[in-house]
Parts: sequence; C-alpha cells; structure tokens
Amino acid sequence: MTKTKLGFWSIVLLAINSIIGSGIFLTPGSVVSMVGSKAPLAYFLAALFAATLAITFAAAAKYVNKSGAAYSYAKAAYGENMGFYMGVVRFFSASVAWGVMAVGVIRSTYSIFGWNQSFGNITLGFVVLMLIIMVVNLLGRRVFTIINDLSTIGKLGALILLIIAGTVVLLKTGDNHFAELDQLTSGGKPLIPAFTTSGFVMAVISAFYAFTGFEAVATGSEDMQEPEKNLPRAIPLAILIIAIIYIGTIAIAMMVNPVALVKTKQVVALVAIFHNQVLQDVILAGAIISMFGINVAASFHTPRVLEAMANENQVPQFIARRTKLNFPLVSFAITLLLAVGIPMAFQYSLPTIIVISATVRFFEFIVIPLGVIRFYRGKNREAILPAKKNPFTDVVMPVLAVIVTIVLLARYDWVSEFSIHQGGHMVANWYAIFGMAFGFIILPAILFLLTRRERQANTNKEN
Repeated sequence: MTKTKLGFWSIVLLAINSIIGSGIFLTPGSVVSMVGSKAPLAYFLAALFAATLAITFAAAAKYVNKSGAAYSYAKAAYGENMGFYMGVVRFFSASVAWGVMAVGVIRSTYSIFGWNQSFGNITLGFVVLMLIIMVVNLLGRRVFTIINDLSTIGKLGALILLIIAGTVVLLKTGDNHFAELDQLTSGGKPLIPAFTTSGFVMAVISAFYAFTGFEAVATGSEDMQEPEKNLPRAIPLAILIIAIIYIGTIAIAMMVNPVALVKTKQVVALVAIFHNQVLQDVILAGAIISMFGINVAASFHTPRVLEAMANENQVPQFIARRTKLNFPLVSFAITLLLAVGIPMAFQYSLPTIIVISATVRFFEFIVIPLGVIRFYRGKNREAILPAKKNPFTDVVMPVLAVIVTIVLLARYDWVSEFSIHQGGHMVANWYAIFGMAFGFIILPAILFLLTRRERQANTNKEN
C-alpha cells in the first residue's frame, strides 16, 4: 500500500508539538522568580543554545536520513558499538521522558478538576491515556498526522490568544508592571533574589528545558518526505517560531500581573494573570491540548529509535515488525512497557524520573555535534549521503554546542539531583541511582546479549 509521509509543514508542526509541552503553561514563574525582569533574556539565550543544537542536529540529518536520529548519527560517525550504546540509552531516556509527560498530563488534569490523586486513580488515568494514544497510532499515519497538526495548532492558538489578550489589557488599562517586578516584596522580603551570574545561568538552564524535544524530531525520518532536505529547514524554523511565542508569552505575563505569575499556586500558572473566566478556560484547554499533543509526538518518536536499531540488526529483528497499517507495534509495545512501568515503579515521583530522562541529553549533546564534525572531515565509519558541506553548520555550530554543553555540565547541580531531603538531611536518592544504572548499564547489557544470541542462531542456520 502507498505510504503517507509527513510533508515539510507537518514536520514543522511535529517539531513544534515535540517541543511545546506542559512547561510553558505550568512553570513560567520559576524562571521569573529566579531572575525577575531578566527572564525574557534568559529565554532568549536558551533559545540561542537550542537553535545551535537544532542546527547541529539538522546538519546531521542531511548526512544521515535513516530513522533513529541520535542512534543513526552516532552509528554512522563512530561505528556499531557507539551507535548501539547511544541508541539504547536514547531509547530508555525517551521512554521514561514519555512516562514523565504522561504523568504530568494526568496529575495536571486531576488538579484542574479537583480529582483525587491517589496511586490507583493516577494509574487508571495513566492506562486510559496510553490506550487512547495507542489507538491514535494504530489508526495509521494519516490519522496521526491530523491529530498531531490539530494539537499543535490548538496549543499555539492558546498561547497566541494569551499574547493578544494581554496586549489588549495593557492597551486598555495603560498599566505596565514589568519594571516593578524586581522591587516586589512579600512579607517584607523581596520576591526576586539579588542578581548573580550563577543564578542567571541556572535560570537559562531552566528555560532551556522548555525547548528540548527538537533532538527527537528526526527519529522517524523514514516516515517523512525528503528528510535530508526538509529536516534542516524545518527544525530551525520551529525553534524560531517557538522562541517568539515563548518570549512574547513571558513578557506579556510579566507586564500584566507579575505578582500572580510568581506567587500563584494554580496548576496552570499562566491562568493566574487573568481574571476573565473565558480566558482562563481557553488557557486551561490549551494546556491540556499541549500536554496531550506532546504525548502523541513522543509516541511517534520513541518506538522508532528501537525499530531503527532492529532494522540495522543492532537489537533482535522481530522488534522491527509492522502492522498492515505500517505501525511499529512491537517497538511501540516495548516502549509503552517502559513508559508505564518506570513511573509506576517509582510511585509516580516526578523529580526522580525527570532526573533519569534528562541526564542522557548531556551525553547526546556532546556525541552528536562531534559526530557532525567527523562527517564534515570525512572521518565517518559508515557510508553517508553526499551532502553539501558547510563549515558554519558542520563545524562552527557543533563546536559552540559542545562548549555550551560543557558549561551546563559544570553548572549542573548533580548532588542535589541525585539526593532527597529526609529528616532535615540530604541522602542518596537510590531510586534515581538505580534508574540510571538500569538505563546506562543493565538494559544495554540485556539487549546486547539477546542480539548476540540471535546472531549466533542465524549463523548456525546458515551453516
């Protein structure tokens, strides 16, 4: 049957859907509370870093157009061993990240409607959400594309409406509270701490996580039209659109009602800046659509990492089987098992599972840019496409990406990320430590042994 593939604008919308999630709706106050009126600058610098990495990943896509993204790039640049390891840890991280986003959808929805967040209720909502997403995928790529495009348009519409409504409020009232933000106090204490370089760097890091997700867009490149041509144009365009919307959203919120933005206890923080019920309902709807949309996007990207490895005989080949509707059912089922199982095992503790899913990005943001430089220099271990080489996108940008990533690594608070407060003291978070060991050591070892056994069995059959 004829395969329906994603065109250029569907790839742009997929990239936007992959990046814009719950963060811009739920936690914009965190960056503002760190640096006050300098929050838009923090988002701007975070967007520059994300754009640098996005251009680097787009440069990799012009040399390698196979599904798998980071896995395929690492394999082509460094050979099978690095490709295998990158693929497994990327798959594990992405699966857990999907679980994090799914838990976020359930918890946020329950909070919005005032429902009880017991373990059993969250599990029920979790399973129902995953079944809905599985049905969306089983219905075929055409249905997936329609839902992906509509969810992306829905979340963008909510954010753009917020910007327009905020602008109207500013024009009608003539009140701009942006300059007052740094002088705001609560109980005699300043709401915004004194500016420090380290504090600003941490704010940029926090803002950067609102842009992550671009690195997974090329995972399903075999399901896209002309990926080597469309991906290098689509990903940077998506980052630009998102940066404009993010900065506009934060700036408007800070001008309209900065106190509410910083102090609100509401689940969807942006709701607090308005008093109009209709606007609040639209923003809440946009938040739910946004979180559902990024789950749909994750359900597209993540299984295809494992499927790409199976197609390359890096993991057991039965994983690459697809249905009559061209759906990667086996890899999806394995992904679903991890996405559901890991959060359940950790009692839906978001801080723990977020640590596990986020850490691998640092590894990825160093390995892939260096791999692009290898492509440029002709040092690749496997055949690549005869792409036009560009020293700016293939050398300068990757070098900048590596330097900034190393700076972020140096500033990252590793001790607190792998510790928890208990009895007034910091103790090791053994759940997070075990999760890291499972993703970086145990799972790669299991898949390596299974693949070796399959290869030996195939060799014996041939003899």
